[in-house]
Amino acid sequence: MKEILELFWIFAKIGSMTFGGGYAMLPFLQRELIEKRGWVTDEEIADYYAIGQCTPGIIAVNTATFVGYKRKGIPGAIMATLGMVFPSLVIITIIAAFISNFSDLPVVRNAFAGVRACVCVLVLNAVIKLWKSSIKDKAGFILFALIFLAAVFTNVSTVILVVAAGIAGLIIGTVRKGKAK
Repeated sequence: MKEILELFWIFAKIGSMTFGGGYAMLPFLQRELIEKRGWVTDEEIADYYAIGQCTPGIIAVNTATFVGYKRKGIPGAIMATLGMVFPSLVIITIIAAFISNFSDLPVVRNAFAGVRACVCVLVLNAVIKLWKSSIKDKAGFILFALIFLAAVFTNVSTVILVVAAGIAGLIIGTVRKGKAK
Protein backbone atom coordinates (compact mmCIF):
# COMPACT_ATOMS: atom_id res chain seq x y z
CA MET A 1 0.00 0.00 0.00
CA LYS A 2 2.87 2.34 0.81
CA GLU A 3 4.37 2.03 -2.69
CA ILE A 4 0.97 2.58 -4.31
CA LEU A 5 0.61 5.86 -2.41
CA GLU A 6 4.20 6.72 -3.32
CA LEU A 7 3.31 6.20 -6.99
CA PHE A 8 0.44 8.66 -6.61
CA TRP A 9 2.57 11.30 -4.87
CA ILE A 10 5.56 11.00 -7.20
CA PHE A 11 3.38 11.39 -10.28
CA ALA A 12 1.33 14.14 -8.63
CA LYS A 13 4.60 15.99 -7.99
CA ILE A 14 5.64 15.56 -11.63
CA GLY A 15 2.19 16.62 -12.83
CA SER A 16 2.08 19.70 -10.62
CA MET A 17 5.54 20.96 -11.48
CA THR A 18 5.34 20.62 -15.22
CA PHE A 19 3.81 23.08 -17.64
CA GLY A 20 3.54 22.68 -21.38
CA GLY A 21 1.95 19.29 -21.85
CA GLY A 22 3.12 15.71 -22.06
CA TYR A 23 6.42 16.32 -23.83
CA ALA A 24 7.49 18.92 -21.26
CA MET A 25 7.12 16.25 -18.59
CA LEU A 26 9.65 13.91 -20.19
CA PRO A 27 12.74 15.31 -18.46
CA PHE A 28 10.96 15.23 -15.10
CA LEU A 29 9.90 11.63 -15.70
CA GLN A 30 13.48 10.70 -16.60
CA ARG A 31 14.92 12.36 -13.51
CA GLU A 32 12.35 10.96 -11.06
CA LEU A 33 11.95 7.45 -12.50
CA ILE A 34 15.45 6.63 -13.78
CA GLU A 35 17.94 8.79 -11.92
CA LYS A 36 16.32 9.14 -8.47
CA ARG A 37 14.40 5.89 -8.04
CA GLY A 38 15.72 3.44 -10.60
CA TRP A 39 12.19 2.24 -11.26
CA VAL A 40 12.85 1.97 -15.00
CA THR A 41 15.85 1.96 -17.32
CA ASP A 42 16.61 4.38 -20.15
CA GLU A 43 15.55 1.72 -22.63
CA GLU A 44 12.27 1.01 -20.82
CA ILE A 45 11.35 4.70 -20.63
CA ALA A 46 12.12 5.08 -24.35
CA ASP A 47 9.83 2.11 -25.03
CA TYR A 48 7.09 3.60 -22.83
CA TYR A 49 7.38 6.92 -24.69
CA ALA A 50 7.12 5.11 -28.03
CA ILE A 51 4.08 3.10 -26.96
CA GLY A 52 2.59 6.16 -25.26
CA GLN A 53 2.98 8.13 -28.48
CA CYS A 54 0.95 5.70 -30.56
CA THR A 55 -1.79 5.03 -28.01
CA PRO A 56 -4.63 7.45 -27.25
CA GLY A 57 -3.94 10.05 -24.60
CA ILE A 58 -1.10 12.18 -23.33
CA ILE A 59 2.34 10.58 -23.51
CA ALA A 60 3.21 11.46 -19.89
CA VAL A 61 -0.06 10.02 -18.59
CA ASN A 62 0.43 6.85 -20.63
CA THR A 63 3.99 6.56 -19.30
CA ALA A 64 2.72 6.98 -15.73
CA THR A 65 0.23 4.18 -16.36
CA PHE A 66 2.96 1.87 -17.71
CA VAL A 67 5.32 2.58 -14.81
CA GLY A 68 2.54 2.16 -12.24
CA TYR A 69 1.57 -1.14 -13.82
CA LYS A 70 5.18 -2.33 -13.82
CA ARG A 71 5.58 -1.46 -10.13
CA LYS A 72 2.25 -2.60 -8.67
CA GLY A 73 -0.01 -4.00 -11.38
CA ILE A 74 -3.46 -2.54 -12.03
CA PRO A 75 -3.72 -0.67 -8.67
CA GLY A 76 -0.33 0.91 -9.33
CA ALA A 77 -1.36 1.90 -12.86
CA ILE A 78 -4.54 3.52 -11.57
CA MET A 79 -2.79 5.45 -8.78
CA ALA A 80 0.10 6.62 -10.99
CA THR A 81 -2.36 7.82 -13.62
CA LEU A 82 -4.54 9.59 -11.06
CA GLY A 83 -1.44 11.17 -9.55
CA MET A 84 -0.34 12.48 -12.93
CA VAL A 85 -3.70 14.03 -13.88
CA PHE A 86 -4.94 15.26 -10.49
CA PRO A 87 -2.78 18.42 -10.30
CA SER A 88 -3.68 19.35 -13.88
CA LEU A 89 -7.38 19.02 -13.18
CA VAL A 90 -7.11 21.27 -10.13
CA ILE A 91 -4.88 23.85 -11.85
CA ILE A 92 -6.93 23.94 -15.06
CA THR A 93 -10.16 24.36 -13.10
CA ILE A 94 -8.71 27.33 -11.22
CA ILE A 95 -7.21 28.90 -14.36
CA ALA A 96 -10.43 28.40 -16.33
CA ALA A 97 -12.35 30.29 -13.67
CA PHE A 98 -10.10 33.35 -14.00
CA ILE A 99 -8.33 33.29 -17.41
CA SER A 100 -10.88 35.33 -19.33
CA ASN A 101 -10.45 38.14 -16.79
CA PHE A 102 -6.65 38.31 -17.12
CA SER A 103 -5.63 36.89 -20.51
CA ASP A 104 -5.38 40.31 -22.15
CA LEU A 105 -2.97 41.71 -19.57
CA PRO A 106 0.55 42.18 -20.98
CA VAL A 107 2.11 40.60 -17.90
CA VAL A 108 0.07 37.41 -18.41
CA ARG A 109 0.89 37.25 -22.14
CA ASN A 110 4.59 37.79 -21.38
CA ALA A 111 4.56 35.14 -18.66
CA PHE A 112 3.05 32.61 -21.06
CA ALA A 113 5.65 33.52 -23.71
CA GLY A 114 8.40 32.80 -21.17
CA VAL A 115 6.81 29.51 -20.15
CA ARG A 116 6.59 28.43 -23.81
CA ALA A 117 10.30 29.16 -24.30
CA CYS A 118 11.16 27.12 -21.22
CA VAL A 119 9.00 24.24 -22.42
CA CYS A 120 10.95 24.17 -25.70
CA VAL A 121 14.20 23.81 -23.73
CA LEU A 122 12.74 21.02 -21.58
CA VAL A 123 11.53 19.11 -24.64
CA LEU A 124 14.91 19.53 -26.37
CA ASN A 125 16.63 18.20 -23.25
CA ALA A 126 14.38 15.13 -23.26
CA VAL A 127 15.09 14.57 -26.97
CA ILE A 128 18.84 14.71 -26.36
CA LYS A 129 18.58 12.16 -23.53
CA LEU A 130 16.40 9.89 -25.66
CA TRP A 131 18.87 10.24 -28.54
CA LYS A 132 21.75 9.06 -26.34
CA SER A 133 19.87 5.98 -25.16
CA SER A 134 18.17 5.11 -28.46
CA ILE A 135 20.54 5.83 -31.37
CA LYS A 136 23.33 3.35 -30.80
CA ASP A 137 24.56 2.46 -34.28
CA LYS A 138 24.51 3.36 -37.97
CA ALA A 139 21.26 1.48 -38.65
CA GLY A 140 19.54 3.29 -35.80
CA PHE A 141 20.73 6.64 -37.11
CA ILE A 142 19.54 5.86 -40.65
CA LEU A 143 16.15 4.75 -39.32
CA PHE A 144 15.97 7.94 -37.24
CA ALA A 145 16.83 10.11 -40.26
CA LEU A 146 14.23 8.44 -42.47
CA ILE A 147 11.46 8.70 -39.87
CA PHE A 148 12.46 12.29 -39.08
CA LEU A 149 12.28 13.27 -42.75
CA ALA A 150 8.93 11.53 -43.16
CA ALA A 151 7.55 13.28 -40.06
CA VAL A 152 8.76 16.73 -41.12
CA PHE A 153 8.07 16.63 -44.85
CA THR A 154 4.92 14.50 -45.13
CA ASN A 155 1.53 14.30 -43.48
CA VAL A 156 1.96 10.65 -42.51
CA SER A 157 0.34 9.84 -39.16
CA THR A 158 2.72 9.45 -36.22
CA VAL A 159 1.09 6.11 -35.48
CA ILE A 160 2.08 4.86 -38.94
CA LEU A 161 5.61 6.19 -38.42
CA VAL A 162 5.94 4.43 -35.07
CA VAL A 163 4.59 1.17 -36.48
CA ALA A 164 6.89 1.46 -39.52
CA ALA A 165 9.88 2.12 -37.26
CA GLY A 166 8.95 -0.89 -35.14
CA ILE A 167 8.72 -3.11 -38.20
CA ALA A 168 12.04 -1.74 -39.48
CA GLY A 169 13.59 -2.46 -36.09
CA LEU A 170 12.32 -6.05 -36.24
CA ILE A 171 13.75 -6.48 -39.73
CA ILE A 172 17.12 -4.99 -38.72
CA GLY A 173 17.24 -7.24 -35.67
CA THR A 174 16.37 -10.32 -37.72
CA VAL A 175 19.00 -9.52 -40.35
CA ARG A 176 21.62 -9.00 -37.63
CA LYS A 177 20.68 -12.27 -35.98
CA GLY A 178 20.99 -14.07 -39.32
CA LYS A 179 24.44 -12.59 -39.91
CA ALA A 180 25.59 -13.57 -36.43
CA LYS A 181 24.93 -17.27 -37.12
